[in-house]
Amino acid sequence: MYILHTVTHAARITFTNNCAYTIWPGTLTSAQKPQLSTTGFELASKASSAIDVPSPWEGREKMVGPVRPQLVLFGSSIVQLSFSNEGWGASLATLYARKADIFLRGYSGWNSRRALQVLDQIFPKDAPIQPSLVIVYFGGNDSVHPHPSGLGPHVPLPEYIENMRKIALHLKTLSEKTRLIFLSAPPVNEEQIREALSDKLGKPNRTNESCRIYSEACLELCRDLDIKAIDLWTAIQKRDDWLTECFTDGIHLSSEGNKIVVKEITKILTEAEWEPSLHWKSLPAEFGEDSPYDPVSPDGKATVNVSELCFGSNIQWE
Repeated sequence: MYILHTVTHAARITFTNNCAYTIWPGTLTSAQKPQLSTTGFELASKASSAIDVPSPWEGREKMVGPVRPQLVLFGSSIVQLSFSNEGWGASLATLYARKADIFLRGYSGWNSRRALQVLDQIFPKDAPIQPSLVIVYFGGNDSVHPHPSGLGPHVPLPEYIENMRKIALHLKTLSEKTRLIFLSAPPVNEEQIREALSDKLGKPNRTNESCRIYSEACLELCRDLDIKAIDLWTAIQKRDDWLTECFTDGIHLSSEGNKIVVKEITKILTEAEWEPSLHWKSLPAEFGEDSPYDPVSPDGKATVNVSELCFGSNIQWE
């Protein structure tokens, strides 16, 4: 829905959300007219917010609702492939079906330096709707040993830490309610890398020890910045059979490796004292009201609301 406004004298426009759910009003200024102080904002149910409008001004407000919370997965191949092999991204999409939208921003081969170069384009500060949660993973590619040519993804540890700090601080400024979870570099199976990837990537230059160093640096940074973080390097190696069961090629995660990632993420979502809560069970199912068009119950006297039933899955995440 759009509301067109033409203002000839300075004014204040008040938005009141009478819906039962949160909405995200957005503003669009006409050409050659002064921009407003905000291009969009979050407005909880029954809440009001006012915008001062200069003179002259012409534009429109876009009332978007119901709009689901946005969960963005941002990182390198561990993110890009998170919908493969029963991936952790796919599992989150299942948990948040009808409740939140999962946006995949995964870029295989990327390091923190390359991510920082396009951070403003992926997460513009003036976007009318900002993500409720961003899950970030960079570090595995940064940790590879430097190539004599100077080419390749290696990023020195001090620069990696500073890059991740800049990424974190940028994301923190998107919105007061944008939450962050950082994933540290997972371990690798060096022998499996040699067997599976030598013909594609040449002599392996990634070691489990270098992953540990970059993982610990990421975790320490998150402690300093008060950001939720997951120690994947340790979590995956808690399994006795992690070397043989958690990877497809020594680097990328198998279905068993993906289960560990989603288990750690859902643990944070369960324990975090965020307001509002982002736990999937705390979010309403979109259009989840009872309906006479739902499937008929076994007794034939009523219908069954299936909006939050999980079909065909026996995995319990909590």
